[in-house]
Order: sequence, then structure tokens, then C-alpha cells
Amino acid sequence: MRILLVDDEKTILDEVGEIMRGQRYDVETAPDGEKAMERIMVQPFDLVILDIMLPKQDGFSVLREMRREKMTTPVLMLTARGDTDDKVKGLDLGADDYLAKPFSSAELLARVRALLRRVSKHASPVLSAWAVELDTVTREVLHKGSPVQLTPKEFAILEFLLYNKGRAVSRFSLAEHVWGDEFDPFTMSNYIDVHIKNLRRKLGDARGRLIETIRGVGYIVRDQDR
Repeated sequence: MRILLVDDEKTILDEVGEIMRGQRYDVETAPDGEKAMERIMVQPFDLVILDIMLPKQDGFSVLREMRREKMTTPVLMLTARGDTDDKVKGLDLGADDYLAKPFSSAELLARVRALLRRVSKHASPVLSAWAVELDTVTREVLHKGSPVQLTPKEFAILEFLLYNKGRAVSRFSLAEHVWGDEFDPFTMSNYIDVHIKNLRRKLGDARGRLIETIRGVGYIVRDQDR
């Protein structure tokens, strides 16, 4: 399950992120509202944990924009303890739950599990295109029904492209998602090309029909022959 954690306090991003990764959640972080919307518009998340008091664009504005774009992603809002007005406003704007600061890790994880259970009842964990199927829960990949062994980076690339099926993904967005802050465009510029080449080979996609290159942009996965 992919979760976006949005907070301007670095200690919360680091500590809560570490706790949730320890529960095997795939966690990405954003320090302000603008960065949060950039990430949300690029890829889907299963849950957004959203602080209200954010620089550049506050949590209410992010939530309002998400719902305006018809995004049904569950949102858990972080509020100041005892601030009833914020809780009411968040729920009115479409938040699914709220949690007052400071909170315990046990309470946070309980709220997260409850919201993700709602999602899992309505969403398939399997992403597919052409003859490829990727299970986001078991992390298994099949090509024409046969298992394919991928490295963690190859899996992350394929998963990201399948999540964005039908939409062009820039090389920068792909690198940022897979390598995060570790990616250096000056010394690692050919890393993506190498991994894409290996992915195509393992998936029998030598002609680049599944993972199509869009010159000057990046890549796209389509779900039908062109």
C-alpha cells in the first residue's frame, strides 16, 4: 500500500515514516502543500496523511483540490488537539478521518489500517497491461501466466508505470519515485535506460510495445496495440 505523508515538521516525516515503513507500507513524504499536490497528480496513493498547517498551500486547500479533481483517495487529517473547528471543516471538505497531535504510533497505525481496509474492499491489488500482471500485495509479476523475477528497482519502475497506465511518465518523475534523494542526474543518467532495457528483456518486450518510449519526455504503458 502506497501512502503519502504530508507535514512540515521533519521529525514527524522521519519518525512516522520510519514507523510505517516498518509495517511494510510504501511511504513517500512531502514537506508542504505544493509538493504534496505535485506528487498526488503524478501518481495514485492508497492513503494521504495530511497536516492542516502547511507552508505554501495548507491542508484544507490540498484536500479541496483533490476532491475537486474527483480523487477519492482516503485522507487522514492531522489536527491540533482540541481544535473542533478544524476537524469539522476537514470532514466537511471530504476528509475520511482525523487524528489530533500529539498522537501515539499505535493510534496512528490503527487509523491507517482501518482506512486501508476500506480501500482494499473496493480495489484490486493486481495491475495489468497486455500479458503482464503485477500484484502489489504479494509483489509477484507474471508474463503470460509465468512468473518473472525482477529486482526491487525493476519492480518499482514497472509498478509505477502500471499505476500510471495510459499516461506519460517523465524520466525525472520515474527517477524521483524509484531512487528518491539518492538519484543524481549527473552521475546516474543512464540508470533508468539500463533498468528499462532489462525490464523489456525479462517481459519479452524487445520492441518496446509494452513500455513505450516517448522521446524527450519519458515512458508510457498502454493497454492495447496501436
